Amino acid sequence: MTMSNTGGRRRPPTIHDVAREAGVSRGTVSRVLNGGHYVSPAAREAVDAAIRRTGYVVNRHARSLITGRSDSVGFLLTEPQERFFEDPNFNVLLSGCTQALAAHDIPLLLMLAGTKDERRRITRYITAGHVDGVLLVSSHSGDPVAEELRGAGVPLVQCGKPMGLRSKVSYVAADDRDGARDMVRHLLSLGRRRIGVVNGPLDTPGGVDRLAGYQEVLTEAGLPVDERLVVTGDYSRASGEAGTERLLARAPDLDALFVASDLMAQGALTALRRAGRRVPEDVSVGGFDDSTAATEAVPALTTVRQPYDRISAEMVRLLLAQIAGEEPAAVILPTELVLRDST
Repeated sequence: MTMSNTGGRRRPPTIHDVAREAGVSRGTVSRVLNGGHYVSPAAREAVDAAIRRTGYVVNRHARSLITGRSDSVGFLLTEPQERFFEDPNFNVLLSGCTQALAAHDIPLLLMLAGTKDERRRITRYITAGHVDGVLLVSSHSGDPVAEELRGAGVPLVQCGKPMGLRSKVSYVAADDRDGARDMVRHLLSLGRRRIGVVNGPLDTPGGVDRLAGYQEVLTEAGLPVDERLVVTGDYSRASGEAGTERLLARAPDLDALFVASDLMAQGALTALRRAGRRVPEDVSVGGFDDSTAATEAVPALTTVRQPYDRISAEMVRLLLAQIAGEEPAAVILPTELVLRDST
């Protein structure tokens, strides 16, 4: 810290202090801070060392006036606010993206837009240039946010495959269909034949692909796809419980459940206990995600692991590439079957 001329108070170090400490010009320091173009390795090393010694912190507001960038990124969740606090997957993604951006000294702004009015306000805020790009989580078919942001030229990466978009959008997704196939094959290997499914919403890519995987494996095994064994939830614990109750009423002989999220599977376990069904003796139960909901469930859930650490890192990588001028790209990551006590 450098001493000011008023009462001995310490003032924050400036770019001039860094230049003096490094023995280079102010322009050289500025070029290092803006990407290091046209700077020799020796000069860059001297500037980096001077920044560490002085404790200099970039004035993001001043730099944004020069570069036209905010040097921040938005994490946009288009779900009701209560879902953010209930579903552990959102927090894991948020934490992973925050850490990945921290390596680039870029802060992440959490934006919750669960209603039409909230989405309109957030879209207006983003397109006004307050963030350089957006990591979009939980976009439903018919949700206009992604289309509006892409139309405004905002760099965007979506978690999960886009549905119904006219423009190209970068995305990172787990292989939902293959993960569902692995789970249903596992349930069949246990001798289960009346396998119900509590699926996710069919206006989401996970809902579509996980149901498709379930249906494909039953067909491969020569078993009928019985519509009485299929219900749809919204990824909440309550919908898993209600969906399982409907399945038990329709098909009291079911002997296995594939539940398209761990949180819904916790609700399914509650409904099965209330109906006097033992897990896994009477009904085997498999979830999806491998979230904390899976390990906290009783019994602990067999589930399909989504690689959230890699999903977060890839979302950030693709977004920074777009901000730098690259074209949209897509990454699909493999899932993994995790065996525990519920099957």
